Amino acid sequence: MRELRVDGTLILAVDHGYGNIKTANTVFSNGFVERDTEPVMSTDYLYYGGKYYVLDQGHKKYTKDKVMDNDFYILTVAAIAKELYLRNVRCEKIHLAVGVPLKWMDSQKESFQAYMLQNSEIRFVYKGRIFEVGIAGCSVMPQCYAAVAEILPEFKGLNMIVDIGNGTMNAMFLQDGRLVENKMWTELFGVRQCALKIHQTLLDKFQEDVPDSIINTFLMNRMADIDPEYEYWMEATAKEYVRELTAKTFDFGYNEKTMKMYVLGGGAKLLEHFSIFDRSRITFNFDINANAKGYEYFCYVALKKKKLGIAG
Repeated sequence: MRELRVDGTLILAVDHGYGNIKTANTVFSNGFVERDTEPVMSTDYLYYGGKYYVLDQGHKKYTKDKVMDNDFYILTVAAIAKELYLRNVRCEKIHLAVGVPLKWMDSQKESFQAYMLQNSEIRFVYKGRIFEVGIAGCSVMPQCYAAVAEILPEFKGLNMIVDIGNGTMNAMFLQDGRLVENKMWTELFGVRQCALKIHQTLLDKFQEDVPDSIINTFLMNRMADIDPEYEYWMEATAKEYVRELTAKTFDFGYNEKTMKMYVLGGGAKLLEHFSIFDRSRITFNFDINANAKGYEYFCYVALKKKKLGIAG
């Protein structure tokens, strides 16, 4: 397990997805249930600020601005708890490394950083252990770019990087590992949009309210424990979504004759299953923790440069 520190402070990443929360080594859904009393049936809960939070309970309703309520802060504390529990550490001083969608950096960076820094010290209980954590700082980085920051030299020629999350689709161009500044996009066209389309199709065809868990299983594995006719329409709708997503990449300027594509995020599986791209020109990264790992590396490099007085 990699550990990055600057002046003794642990850099700890949290990727605040619209579907899942990820650290470098953990993942859980962004839905939780708040309780006044200790849960009896669940062991995966956080005790913080006098409340109990049962974790991994479905998904939070989409909100473009994550600082509108305190939910993503609670989820941040939960992510810290899970990561430190895994590392078997109870007291730690950390520097948070987080991110926002690629094209929303200018509008969301400062407010999200302030949101993350609302407390300089936090104390909580997770899985029977008391944790005490100091928050030394927070760096906000661009999703998608951060995920490939550590491997930029590997990108030769022209490459399109596509990060398909639950809520958003981020895309950008790299020329010999360098960002093409005027070739970046963020669109509300993540995997959740595909799931909603499938849900509506099944509702229209069969008047059945199919649970999200079944739809998500299908999207990950291209199969689900469901009637074959239902599965047929699920696949047909998923293919329609992928066609639309493919069209967007062409609109952005993708040309498989002259460039390559690198796809990551939860939607990478969808493109692998249903896309028409030339597979010899595309690389899939199925590591759902890729952005979180990238945040830690990107943050580490930036803090080391700052310490040495190096610009950029």
